[in-house]
Amino acid sequence: MKIAFIGGGNMATALIAGLAGQLPAGSLHVVDPNAEALERLQRDFGVSTAAAIGPEVGDSEVVVLAVKPQQMREVASALAPQLRGQLVLSIAAGIRIADLARWLGGHEAIVRAMPNTPALIGKGIAGMAAGGGVSPAQREAADQVMRAVGQTVWLEDEAQIDPVTAVSGSGPAYVFFFLEAMQQAAAEMGLTPEQGRELALATFTGAAQLAERSPEPVEVLRQRVTSKGGTTHAAITSMEAAGVKEAIVAAMKAAAARGRELGEELGKD
Repeated sequence: MKIAFIGGGNMATALIAGLAGQLPAGSLHVVDPNAEALERLQRDFGVSTAAAIGPEVGDSEVVVLAVKPQQMREVASALAPQLRGQLVLSIAAGIRIADLARWLGGHEAIVRAMPNTPALIGKGIAGMAAGGGVSPAQREAADQVMRAVGQTVWLEDEAQIDPVTAVSGSGPAYVFFFLEAMQQAAAEMGLTPEQGRELALATFTGAAQLAERSPEPVEVLRQRVTSKGGTTHAAITSMEAAGVKEAIVAAMKAAAARGRELGEELGKD
């Protein structure tokens, strides 16, 4: 499988790193106007490179669009003449399949994916939705690309990409935000910054792995460490009084709403 990447930023680099060890040499091609980025990718992964979209892109079976949403319309116009039924895999936030298909001159073989930044260490997860013109083989190809850096979750309705964006796309920021608060509290209670960081990270990682491996719901796991009258109960009671859970739910709904708004804004003619 030959894969062309339009855009050589962080997420594209993560995908290239994951795929480079799985595909034969010469399978990956990258287009980016940044000469320094191209030199780095060629040196690190042996990819072929170009500063602009050309015939090499047309020879690929999969074209990964890894550019900023605001650049997508212009990139699609340059890409359209090179397409001959290839799979187009977009990882740009907010760009809807119907709008991308229109910009690509009616091209229908499009998969939209929403990855997240843990893909940079091979621990990502991506929500994925396929357009009506995607074949079973192309769907599998899209899955192979995204599984190079983590897990995939296929969605029946593209509209679910917005909730996925809110939960997992933006989700790492919520985790980092909570870790910030844990480290701040540790420092205010007399621990060193190093101790606070080590304790917070290990606790978060361990709790997440415990939840992943346990057959029980996270609510039950929480209740088991929340003895009435104990220290954890005092913390949870304080959070409940402050409306922390409600605030998190509201924040994620706001993220999903913003995702829908971006799609509408960027898709306007």
